[in-house]
Amino acid sequence: MNTRKVTVKSLDPISLGKIQGIILAVIGLIAGVFFALFSVIGGLAADSPIAAIGGGIGAIIFVPVFYGVLGFIGGLLTAVIYNLAASSVGGIEMEFKYTDDVL
Repeated sequence: MNTRKVTVKSLDPISLGKIQGIILAVIGLIAGVFFALFSVIGGLAADSPIAAIGGGIGAIIFVPVFYGVLGFIGGLLTAVIYNLAASSVGGIEMEFKYTDDVL
């Protein structure tokens, strides 16, 4: 068993943006389902089935896209800020454990 320290010196902004965008889009889909459920319940309670259906479908489509776009932009900004900070202080040190076991 070997351990090795590595330093993350920089992050690719596009790569981090894509990953963070996907993660937040999935979270947005989950949130969108809840928004849709409440929209349908509220619309039906107000005797407005068109608002119920429109709000439900809108929430399931709009919220994940909105969260995904914000996640992508946030990932880009995070990587750029990290790269600036890492150039000043040297980055994050991480320790990895390697084993000789083969599955």
